[in-house]
Amino acid sequence: MRVPKVMRFKLSLSVLFLSAASAVSAQITFPLYNDSIPNSRPTPDMEKSEIVKGIRITSKISRPTITIYLPSKVKANGTAVIICPGGGYWVEAASHEGSDVARKFNEEGITAFVLKYRLPDDSTMVIREIGPLQDAQRAIQFVRENARTYHIRKNKIGIMGFSAGGHLASTAGTHFTKDYIENPRHISLRPDFMLLIYPVTTFSASVGEPGTWDQLLGKNPSEAKIKEFSNELHVTDQTPPAFLVQAKDDPVKYQNSTVFAAALQQHGVPAEVYLYEKGGHGYGMNNKMSTVKWMDLVEAWLIKMKFMKP
Repeated sequence: MRVPKVMRFKLSLSVLFLSAASAVSAQITFPLYNDSIPNSRPTPDMEKSEIVKGIRITSKISRPTITIYLPSKVKANGTAVIICPGGGYWVEAASHEGSDVARKFNEEGITAFVLKYRLPDDSTMVIREIGPLQDAQRAIQFVRENARTYHIRKNKIGIMGFSAGGHLASTAGTHFTKDYIENPRHISLRPDFMLLIYPVTTFSASVGEPGTWDQLLGKNPSEAKIKEFSNELHVTDQTPPAFLVQAKDDPVKYQNSTVFAAALQQHGVPAEVYLYEKGGHGYGMNNKMSTVKWMDLVEAWLIKMKFMKP
């Protein structure tokens, strides 16, 4: 397949960044789509980024991007993770659930991709609830298309999400049999594993998180929409394995993790859950209520599952 000139230019830039990454991690940001953004309405770019209590918060996202964080050549191990920051589908916590996590993965030799996905909005999207999923699928497609360039193994590409980003990641992990984007080369849109950190996974009445529900689906969604995006209902034998982290005192009910993991296990899919006794929600990599670092647990799980070498 002939590579468009724009993409050839982007790839040549990425090669330059790769050569510069021998000692420290490098990063580069691309627009997620080469041409027009699917399912979008022509609107001005109203995106805003600000620091709130030491955390970079990005809002009104209608132009999705993907930022690549490259480990040093010495450490690179061929594993990749696409990171979806949280924020209730209202905003995205771009630093402590995005760039900071990517740099930590780089220390372990993992190539990280931070996805800045579109936030659901009827003024910028034709169908609000599929916009983020389209972006997650495009991110997986992008990484697999460029796996050779970034020295990534195509069967070791995972997706990670925090809070509502966890809903997006688990949606990508359960809805991959349908292409929500153009995929003429039939590239697999299935992530190889999921890392879900204090995630929303369901919109069931007893467990679901109302704010996330309203923002993704709109007010008073149909029962069919609720079921479509309650991801435990879409687990099959082909769903990728998952590692989940949550605190028992999380205002987003920890059953989001346990119910989803149970659905995986019922289908014979490996799933592990680590539950903190305390920690609340939104703590990023550092739960100050515990000495346990869940990123260490993630690394051990990736090694055990053979997605990463010791």
